[in-house]
Amino acid sequence: MPELFKNRFHYDSIQHLAKAFQSVDPSFKVDAFLKTIFDESWTDLELKSRIHRIALTLGTFLPTDYAKAIALIDQVVEDTTLEICRFWIFPTFVELYGQDKENWTISIAALARYTNYSTSEFAVRPFILKDEKRMMAQMYTWSNNENEHIRRLASEGCRPQLPWAQSLPQFKNDPTPIFPILEQLKEDPSLYVRKSVANNLNDISKTHPDLIIQIAKNWYGENDFTNWIVKHGCRTLLKKGNLEVLAIFGYHDGTSIDVIDFRLKDPSISLGDSITFSFAIQSAITQKVRLEYGIDYVKANGKRNRKIFKISEFLLKENQKITYKKKHAFADLSTRKHYSGLHSLTLIINGVERQTLDFELKV
Repeated sequence: MPELFKNRFHYDSIQHLAKAFQSVDPSFKVDAFLKTIFDESWTDLELKSRIHRIALTLGTFLPTDYAKAIALIDQVVEDTTLEICRFWIFPTFVELYGQDKENWTISIAALARYTNYSTSEFAVRPFILKDEKRMMAQMYTWSNNENEHIRRLASEGCRPQLPWAQSLPQFKNDPTPIFPILEQLKEDPSLYVRKSVANNLNDISKTHPDLIIQIAKNWYGENDFTNWIVKHGCRTLLKKGNLEVLAIFGYHDGTSIDVIDFRLKDPSISLGDSITFSFAIQSAITQKVRLEYGIDYVKANGKRNRKIFKISEFLLKENQKITYKKKHAFADLSTRKHYSGLHSLTLIINGVERQTLDFELKV
């Protein structure tokens, strides 16, 4: 099993960080700093709580003058011997200690610098909540920056449903303040930035699908970079079989495609096994095909929940017949626990459910 990421924040690595501060400020008390962090509760802290603990403690051992503290961090951040995860602490320090109006300019500049070393995407969100108009104007300015890390921060920091992050409920209710930033970045040459724009669109599609469908219609066909953003940003709508979105990308009536001999190898499997299914498809005309399957998993309460899995996207030529044989494993994961009961496998073509087969899973 791979090492838990939180365990990279251990005594030796934090001692290294403390000594880096002592090297630029001889008055920094390394032993007291470490003693404060590593109390009896440390082992139970998860990743974000560990980062918060370190950043909070750092504030009690750096100068009380915020500008002087940032100046010291600016020296330590250049230490190439520190592991990259250590730099997550510095944006959190800004979030905790730099939200006062008199420190705003210093903090914003610091977040832009520190995002180059890790990311400031979590730390900008309290600034948005405190003064949305001012912070979103700043993020629009960042979207024009020559540095791809800072341009990505402009998009990633205002995602309505950014994982692990503080919620931005106002953007779940009304995402339109985000759109000028996404518009600015829709042709960005950096894939790193384009992924963020697409993820932002995908977040918005979960609460405001109509807005994203309209953006997709407006943007698609402009250039290859924008086309990729639109396709990736519509992935949740595509998985839901939204026919309007499917049509944007050239996927039309899936019922005109014949499904041949859709079958399961076994009607019953045990946890740890795989189901094996096979089928063939054929079309009387040449057309684009998006091929998926859905598994209706039994939940702990006996109800079922569907997950969609993509098989492929391709151009099916006139009278061409393609045969598939697929396996799907059933093993407990950190993100999914399996339960005994009747599950279903559904073949989906261009967003349209075609055939369903039931099978028993024994746990």
